[in-house]
Amino acid sequence: MQPHVSRRVLLAAAAGAALLNGRAIAQAKSRIGIIGAGNIGASIGGLWIKAGHPVMFSSRDPDELKDLVAKLGPLAHAGTVAQAIAFGDVLFIAVPYAALPQIGADYKDALKGKIMLDACNAVPTRDGDAITKEADTNGIGVTSQKYLAGTRLVRAFNTMGAQTFESQSNRSDPKLAIPIAGDDPEAVRAAEGLVRDAGFDPVLAGGLASAKKFQQRSPGAYGFQGSSAELKAKLDSAQ
Repeated sequence: MQPHVSRRVLLAAAAGAALLNGRAIAQAKSRIGIIGAGNIGASIGGLWIKAGHPVMFSSRDPDELKDLVAKLGPLAHAGTVAQAIAFGDVLFIAVPYAALPQIGADYKDALKGKIMLDACNAVPTRDGDAITKEADTNGIGVTSQKYLAGTRLVRAFNTMGAQTFESQSNRSDPKLAIPIAGDDPEAVRAAEGLVRDAGFDPVLAGGLASAKKFQQRSPGAYGFQGSSAELKAKLDSAQ
């Protein structure tokens, strides 16, 4: 009987180890590289730091980010765009929309295969009529993917301002719902997890073409603040 007992003990130990390993994987924190350390980048990055994620903010001159990094604590880092891309398991971009073509061209090889959350909005007075019209006509998710070729892109965090994100994070149920859209299932799952870690409920609108339902100047869910059920209904009614 003793060999059978030993076998059961070994199997139980192996199962326990597998369970602990699974929990460790589930609790693992992503390293996040942020391109654009303005209001949105700083606010969302700060929420991720509160959730335990190491975050690198980037700038052409990382010294400009010293105060931000000091305020956010030891999980916050500053670097160049190239360093943030290399640092991140996941990337978050929040820059003027007109900068996307140059960023996509300059860092094409480094960006290839990276999961990227895109919060950029096309504003005609800032970004110009041509790229704004392209985003409005073709859909901003499809347009962003064009300029950030090779990334595994998910639209997220583009519908509200930094102060709203900061004040509404982790509010009492129902949590504020955030629309997302993406074509890559693994990237979508990563984005959903990071939306939750920032203190919100993710609501998947569909593939990148569906990001048109919550982009600026659309009759959809841009600027909408509500629960996940309310946001789903709003997205379902959008064309």
